[in-house]
Amino acid sequence: MIAVDAAELLDLSDPDVVADPYPALAALRAEAPVAWHSGLGIWVATSHAACSQVLRERALGRIFRPREPDHEWETFNWLHADSILDSEPPKHTRLRRLVQSAFSRGHVSRLGPRIEELTAGLLDDCAAHLAADGSFDVIADLAEPLPVLVIAELLGWPEADRHLLRPWSQSIVKMYELNRTPEQEAEAVVASAEFAAYVETLAAERVSGTGDDLLSDLVAVRDGSDRLSTHELVATAVLLLNAGHEASVNGFGNGLASLLASGAEPGAPEPLVEEMVRHDSPLHLFERTATRDVTVGEITVAEGQKIAALLGAANRDPAVFDAPDEFRPDRDPNPHLAFGAGIHFCIGAPLARLEMQTSVAALLARFGRLEVVDAVRRPTFVLRGYERLAVRPVR
Repeated sequence: MIAVDAAELLDLSDPDVVADPYPALAALRAEAPVAWHSGLGIWVATSHAACSQVLRERALGRIFRPREPDHEWETFNWLHADSILDSEPPKHTRLRRLVQSAFSRGHVSRLGPRIEELTAGLLDDCAAHLAADGSFDVIADLAEPLPVLVIAELLGWPEADRHLLRPWSQSIVKMYELNRTPEQEAEAVVASAEFAAYVETLAAERVSGTGDDLLSDLVAVRDGSDRLSTHELVATAVLLLNAGHEASVNGFGNGLASLLASGAEPGAPEPLVEEMVRHDSPLHLFERTATRDVTVGEITVAEGQKIAALLGAANRDPAVFDAPDEFRPDRDPNPHLAFGAGIHFCIGAPLARLEMQTSVAALLARFGRLEVVDAVRRPTFVLRGYERLAVRPVR
């Protein structure tokens, strides 16, 4: 049994650790690939090998436990219980098959030109509304609006109501943080109910099956006599926005800041984006629950206990990545775990990659070399990102 308490090396109540967790993660990883965190009350995996096993091990499941009281949390509860992310086989297998069938109808590939068009429009706005010092906030002006617009296009969301999506998503994803407040929980309850009701109404309008958007295909998808239930369909649409949007926003902001700090030439967009999500991962903690006793590294995780893969630690493991703290835009190979692994590998990863490759290439082509003039981190650990990242062309 490893004696180290992870809380002693990774104190998530320390704002400095949350702002830059990598020294603490490196110290913890060097001490033990798996350790007990008394502050969280769970096991944490820190090495690439241990995190990969946590993500792939079928005896470690996503066990969603409903919040109480039921009448307040009812919608939030089924939005998670009926989603791909929080279900396990055989339900997960069935849901992923149906959703993948709808996705496979060319939705991501057909969005390529539209993503270029949307990105160009947002960059036009950036250039037209520079601050007095020549800067603009790349989070508020590009990274945040682009994935919302793309998901709205994907789902066929009415243009007049697209402003609703970002606030709903922000309220719901705060529930995944470790230090959420009662006020944030209350906001998540309201946002879940409003978001679900809107999607359900929108889906009811697509039953004719004549639309060419993903929501219409989710309504129409069949596998023999099997189909998505109303709750499953709504949960899928909500997950696509919440998970896909947060990954794109935070991956872009974190990665761009890493690129600019490194001073490296960006190179080709495909390997650049992989390094952006590896070097400063948008998701840092992914939790699983043991459905039976299972050994991870030298530790036995008892049935019912939880273990979390610390993805930021895994993605800087020197056993896998040469000079892991360096940002190398052409890093190859780059077997990062930023999009997960195993059956819960992010179904929206191709779309997130396309968005980031398109937008970062267009940004750098438009403005050339950039420098950071102001950066404000989110005070969160699980979903790591920037509230503000002001940049300007280097004069």
